[in-house]
Amino acid sequence: MNEFTEVITKKYAQFSGRARRREYWMFTLINTLILLVLNVLESTLGLSYEQGDVLGGGWVSGLYSLLLIIPSLAVAIRRLHDTGRSGWTILLGFIPLVNFVLIYFLAQDSMEDSNKWGPNPKGLTATAATPAQNW
Repeated sequence: MNEFTEVITKKYAQFSGRARRREYWMFTLINTLILLVLNVLESTLGLSYEQGDVLGGGWVSGLYSLLLIIPSLAVAIRRLHDTGRSGWTILLGFIPLVNFVLIYFLAQDSMEDSNKWGPNPKGLTATAATPAQNW
């Protein structure tokens, strides 16, 4: 939950830097759960666009989604930076079937060393990740 609130409050429109896998996927999970709850509530209260459509959505979930477009894009772009890719790679999400490559990129581990978008957010480097030999 800390990752979600941090993305919303501190990194709302921060497109530079890097984001760990945990930050991206926890934000995505909590965002999806909130949208699911909003959709069910809208359907229950009769606020959805089509009556009886549990996952159809309504104006509340639409407004919520609109407010989270920028932080969602920002955390995804920072995640791509963490894997060593440009933020423009996010445009792969618009190409059918190729968008699965984007999911693969978002699920990859961080680059071990610093890259042009900043230091490793895990705090690991190639030398620190391997145990030192003391002989």
